[in-house]
Amino acid sequence: MDRFEHDETASPGERSCLLTVVSPRKDEGNSPTGIVGRCLARQLLATGRHVRVLAEPDQCDGWPGAVEVVEGSITRPLEYARAFDGVGSVFLAGARPSTVREALVLARDAGAAKVVLLSSHGPEYEEANPPETWYWLAIEKAVEGSGLAWTHIRPSAVMGAVIEGTYPATGSDWPDTVRADGVVREAFLDEGHYPFIHEEDLAAVAAAALTGDDHVGTVVEAVGPPLGTRARIRSIAAALGRDIGTVDLTPDDGRAVWRDLGWPEGAIDVTLHALEVYGARYAELLRWTLDQRPSVQDVIGRPPRTYDAWVSENIDSFR
Repeated sequence: MDRFEHDETASPGERSCLLTVVSPRKDEGNSPTGIVGRCLARQLLATGRHVRVLAEPDQCDGWPGAVEVVEGSITRPLEYARAFDGVGSVFLAGARPSTVREALVLARDAGAAKVVLLSSHGPEYEEANPPETWYWLAIEKAVEGSGLAWTHIRPSAVMGAVIEGTYPATGSDWPDTVRADGVVREAFLDEGHYPFIHEEDLAAVAAAALTGDDHVGTVVEAVGPPLGTRARIRSIAAALGRDIGTVDLTPDDGRAVWRDLGWPEGAIDVTLHALEVYGARYAELLRWTLDQRPSVQDVIGRPPRTYDAWVSENIDSFR
């Protein structure tokens, strides 16, 4: 019996849950698939589920021992079709519009019943543009037309992305600069606010969608409250037990720093605009995050983790 052999009569809940993970990247469609996927794998294992991961080569390590790891990429699903054998559900993260339909057909033909998509808030802006320009919305539309039960999760910025370096608004170079010279250099230091969610909470939202039916056919806004840039820096400094210096960059200087870090112009434009607008309309942003239903707490059944808690758990990354 090889590792992909399975019982064709098993119910979707008894079959494997396939998680897809890609390498951290800075191009369009980036998301922290690795940190969220590892949290999700642990949570699913704790409920007795069998977990399989389709992971790109540099993401194959660091999984719980009970996880079945298949080296490959969701961006080229036809090359790794056997990874879909025996799956009952899919946590789809890191897919691309050009090949996502291939992955969905493989999942459906293998007997999967459900797909939970790690999306973004991009569709809210893309829908005003021609379909040929869509990225996230193209993926969401493909999922909705797959014939599978589906849930879209649109998260706010993930706290752990500051370590993985998958979103500029999280402070993608902070661990390096704090370790090197004890300084953070950012634009909109005082005005900038961004909603954040702990990766364990985001994974718990995904686990609820994968293992239950309450969120089928819905978009779950997995958002946390907006956090100020200086407040996040103070939290890290308090955990380190020392001050962290700050340099308040102009937007143009902030753009140059992010460009040097490899971020594409589109991502820089969106992030600088968001930091400026969110800061200017903080009360509206806060109300929007609080008004989402179901809230993250509604979905996971407990209060979301705080940024201070995340810092305490990950402070060694800044030492």
